[in-house]
Amino acid sequence: MLDRASDPPGLPSNLAQQASPSYRLAALDQDFLLGDSMRGVRFLLEFTKADEALRAFGVRSTIVVFGSARARADGPGRQPYWHEQARLFGQIASQRGGALRKAGGLRDNVIATGGGPGLMEAANQGAYEVGAPSIGFNITLPREQQPNPYSTPALTFRFHYFAMRKMHLAMRAAALVVFPGGFGTLDELFELLTLRQTGKAPPIPIVLVDEAYWRSVICLDALVANGMVEAADLQLLAFADGAEATWRKLVAAGLKVAPP
Repeated sequence: MLDRASDPPGLPSNLAQQASPSYRLAALDQDFLLGDSMRGVRFLLEFTKADEALRAFGVRSTIVVFGSARARADGPGRQPYWHEQARLFGQIASQRGGALRKAGGLRDNVIATGGGPGLMEAANQGAYEVGAPSIGFNITLPREQQPNPYSTPALTFRFHYFAMRKMHLAMRAAALVVFPGGFGTLDELFELLTLRQTGKAPPIPIVLVDEAYWRSVICLDALVANGMVEAADLQLLAFADGAEATWRKLVAAGLKVAPP
């Protein structure tokens, strides 16, 4: 910072110029960076920061696991069962899918979740228990979401923009596994289904866990009966009722698994 205090008497001070917001370096000016005109730059920053970290860690592909943040291991009804199956699936997928191996410096089928509590935490926990890395794509919410303690610290991200978070969830996904959940889970499910239906995403397998739950929540046959989707579109997803069955469905649907 310039200092004109020692200049000869009579010269005007430049302290006002130095204190002006316009004089700040653009990269260090938060008022500027957080303004409306820089929204596109912030999108780029959110994309690039996570992308560089994932590349550095060697994550080539992921298995995205979504489900309710509210379902607890000691919760009511079937919540304990869903929680346990999500944890077991995290173990199975990590052990058999390639997350533990770095073939050519790359890892495949790394568990990736929304990073929060509930069933997403359970999937991260399963990966953690077998010594595998896993990803947490957290989002800033009005009631601040905290990252769960099981996602790999170097792969635990926080996004402001849902759109950029969704992009990262989709772009490396080799499969999607959806446990019971609410609005957020439905949002992610239909995001990936739409990408698959429109050919904007590769033909990844999508498995919904607990068929009875999903049949009670979504009447897929009504969509066909009313001409909203083609009958063939229902082949984009499958159902399973547990962790082991889910893994078998993914492999049968074409999930690529490197030989041990």
